[in-house]
Amino acid sequence: MEAKAIAKGLRISPIRTRITIDLIRGKNVTEALTILNNVNSKSARLIKKVLDSAIANAVNNNGADAATLFVKEARVDAGPVMKRHFFDSRSHIGHRDHRTSHINIVVATRN
Repeated sequence: MEAKAIAKGLRISPIRTRITIDLIRGKNVTEALTILNNVNSKSARLIKKVLDSAIANAVNNNGADAATLFVKEARVDAGPVMKRHFFDSRSHIGHRDHRTSHINIVVATRN
């Protein structure tokens, strides 16, 4: 039994988010929540929200027991890039790219 949750267009870089999501891949849900509660970063807070949503989807929609769930798949994809320009030195135009992320988490029951 699988359930998933997706958060799209989050204002954080996917490279920065992948560091945190690698910590929970394949872990039990309770262990993953403990890890995310102890990591002090914006990405951990966003991933925790998506993981809580996936757990709620599994419990409410599929009738799964939350104690038997584990993180089957956890990935971060790149979203659209917001490109911002500014005046730079020597009459050049500089740019700052504000990257966004899509977080996908799939939880399943362990057999």
